[in-house]
Amino acid sequence: MRMIKKSNILLCSITLAALLSGCGTTGVQAPVVERHPSSSSAAASDPRDRDPAYYTVKRGDTLLRIALEHGQNYRDLVAWNDLSNPNDIKVDQVLRVLPPNGDTGGAQTSAIVMPPATEVKPAAPVVPKKTGPRGEKRAYSDATLAELRADGGTGDAKPAPAPAAAVAAAPAAAAAAPAASAPGDDKISWMWPSEGKVIGTFDEGKNKGVDIAGKAGQQVVAAGAGKVMYAGSGIRGYGNLVIVKHSNSLLSAYAHNRSILVKEGQNVNKGQAIAEMGDSDADRVKLHFEIRQQGKPVDPSKFLPNR
Repeated sequence: MRMIKKSNILLCSITLAALLSGCGTTGVQAPVVERHPSSSSAAASDPRDRDPAYYTVKRGDTLLRIALEHGQNYRDLVAWNDLSNPNDIKVDQVLRVLPPNGDTGGAQTSAIVMPPATEVKPAAPVVPKKTGPRGEKRAYSDATLAELRADGGTGDAKPAPAPAAAVAAAPAAAAAAPAASAPGDDKISWMWPSEGKVIGTFDEGKNKGVDIAGKAGQQVVAAGAGKVMYAGSGIRGYGNLVIVKHSNSLLSAYAHNRSILVKEGQNVNKGQAIAEMGDSDADRVKLHFEIRQQGKPVDPSKFLPNR
């Protein structure tokens, strides 16, 4: 009897141990599943955001900046988007930045009165840290350009009136120069905008153009035929600036001038004097020259002839 009881006790113990072991094993071998945030919770983006013809306004944008970054005239953006107040754009607003079907993208000729330019900001005021040597300056962009063109510029420096000779030559230059949108990009003839040593070369992300050293008052000329898209001093970091539109996709910019000799909307010929070299918003006398294609800075050396 004792042997039978001991056998029964031993059998029960083995059975209980097996059951406990089975329970423990089940817990250890339970599958571990990594849970990722569900993509379905993300808000579906506006399909227009994926269309290059549209742009979503971000904090700090201005209409002038947006227009320049897309190689457009801000007046066209005003028309394409039916904007009654070009300064009243808001974060997340979707704007058309390419011409509608059938639109040639030509600048509007009617005057558009614009209040002082303001960047798009969040509800809480944000005070910019950067300051310019002359009044309030805004970042270089077609949006900033837009606001400054219509109200005559907000910078303190004013473009110098064109000399009588330059004014007299303007109609002839306009007749000689092809329409800004007429030539194809590959047909535009380029020249260096000023004499002098190149002291800064194009470096994507650091230097958006080339820097040419010279003397105060030295002549700055249009690197190619086109139409003056902007002439003023309201863009931060560029001083007295001239921007010429050569085609629907190519612009050239001439910064840090002492004075400006042309007006917005004026047709200029290749080699025509448009400004005098200076040091506005710069640490020395120099010309900062840029070429932008489809609104994006490109290496000017790919367009300019070898010296």
